[in-house]
Amino acid sequence: MYRKLSLAFLLLLLCTSLAPAQEWASKMFKVRTHDFGAVARGAVSTYDFEIQNIYEEEIHIAGVRTSCGCTTPSITKQTLKTWEKGAIHAKFNTDSFLGHKSATITVTIDKPYYAEVQLSVRGNIRGDVVLEPGIVQFGSVEQGEAASAKVRVNYAGNSSWAITDIRSHEPHLGVEMREISRGGGRVGYELTVSLKENAPVGLIQTNLSVVANDGRSQSVAIPVEGKVNSAISVSPASLPLGDVKPGQAVEKKLIVRANRPFRVTGIQCKHDGFSFGELSSEPKKLHFIPVTFTADDKSGMVVQKILIETDLAPGANGEATATVVVTAPTSEQTALQ
Repeated sequence: MYRKLSLAFLLLLLCTSLAPAQEWASKMFKVRTHDFGAVARGAVSTYDFEIQNIYEEEIHIAGVRTSCGCTTPSITKQTLKTWEKGAIHAKFNTDSFLGHKSATITVTIDKPYYAEVQLSVRGNIRGDVVLEPGIVQFGSVEQGEAASAKVRVNYAGNSSWAITDIRSHEPHLGVEMREISRGGGRVGYELTVSLKENAPVGLIQTNLSVVANDGRSQSVAIPVEGKVNSAISVSPASLPLGDVKPGQAVEKKLIVRANRPFRVTGIQCKHDGFSFGELSSEPKKLHFIPVTFTADDKSGMVVQKILIETDLAPGANGEATATVVVTAPTSEQTALQ
């Protein structure tokens, strides 16, 4: 990760070198090019170019423009403070363009200094393959639950066209294929895409690759999106325990909840100063976990992750981060000891 830098100092270095003076802005993007590959007509094809402010000064994105109507850009967050992240969202307009297309997206930054950064996208929108709907959308799914969604792949051109393989880089996705029509130069398939119970918590943004017998080198991408929400919530996620003196103890509670009854099966914490109350063996939707910290003679800040294990689903665990400051005894306190 970049160190936090002052833009005034960085600009001085860039202006006295051969590097372009606007290179400071480009450094906030890790990726500046994206290839959508071969996509079907009507597919929902999008990509987010992540931007992170690595400087002390606040960054303001004034606008974005594109060189081609085949791509529509937008800004997810215009003002970024130090270390904050945003994105330039690029939508490939597969419903109104066909063939090989490319676009240059120009990002204009006006604060603290003026700069422009160019991003590029490209792809091949196939007119002979159409998706209905344009994306496999799982929506919001709770951790430990399975889900499924259907999409139709329609082809026009040759009745002998056939899908020979469907590939995925995600082990928690499965696909079942069923041919539903063939004749008159048209072929139709229905794909049932399943999200397995072991899918990890977080956003799902990936593609399935459809391989056909048409001899084309590029497979057709089918976008897949969704979100797996944690089955367990812990509050507060950040647990401040305040200031304590060596030998003192402080106690607070964590609240662990879910939509259906569960047991807390264990608590993991690497710091010996933390202890926890007795766990209830009764399945409940809500558990209160007493957290006690007893300070030793080492002063300083203690930041410790607390992992709460449950029987709700494989990997359905909750986390909280406890923070406490052990203060050093004063000279008067030391003399009294």
